[in-house]
Amino acid sequence: MASQVPAIGGDIRRLMRRCTRVALGTLVETGAPYVSLAMVALDHDGSPLLYLSDLADHSRNLKRDARVSLLFDGTLEAAVPLAGERATVQGQIGRTDDARLLTRYVARHPDAAAYAGFRDFHLYRVSVERAHVVAGFGRIHWVDGGSVSLDVTAVGSLPEDEPAIVAHMNDDHADAIQLYANRLLGRAGDAWRMVGIDPDGCDLRQGSESARLPFEGLIRDGPGARAELVAMARKARAMAAR
Repeated sequence: MASQVPAIGGDIRRLMRRCTRVALGTLVETGAPYVSLAMVALDHDGSPLLYLSDLADHSRNLKRDARVSLLFDGTLEAAVPLAGERATVQGQIGRTDDARLLTRYVARHPDAAAYAGFRDFHLYRVSVERAHVVAGFGRIHWVDGGSVSLDVTAVGSLPEDEPAIVAHMNDDHADAIQLYANRLLGRAGDAWRMVGIDPDGCDLRQGSESARLPFEGLIRDGPGARAELVAMARKARAMAAR
């Protein structure tokens, strides 16, 4: 039913946010498909971000034809992978020099900082046109990109508020971040940090390990983020006290 499409689009976007890597499909000069591995981050509106070298075959392909396909695989830990959740996202890719987006990408993938100044590496943003999700028996859908991506109203001022929120949480509320990771997500370790926040949730990192903490609903600004983070800290502390 048409009324279900926005919910499905949100499910796809939240799956995309959990993934740190994608299978990237581009077209070679003959028109044949070419698939490679790429690391991915997402902007606040859900647009995929890729940091690619000019020397890679996929970069040469996308310069000839900007159409791309990305497979977001949520089945990596599934006992029966074909029963797990995955989504194919199709769209147009283009270079961007937006410093905010590069900062967001490097926060998600710290290793990228080592070559962030290389002249042959460039940041790309994908405009989502449609997506196909397989999320178990009977849950196979095509949706248009507008139901996957968030509009400017939903995103609000959070892109501008993000650096201050992340710094405040890491500097003043490291104990809450540990509780999020240990109690809400069941992750081990005591050196978790927040590396990003967006309308759907926040990204945590410990060394090379990353974790995704989803929110109950969408947030769009600093006060909304504070209310959500405080509520989750209370929930985690209650779990720790049991």
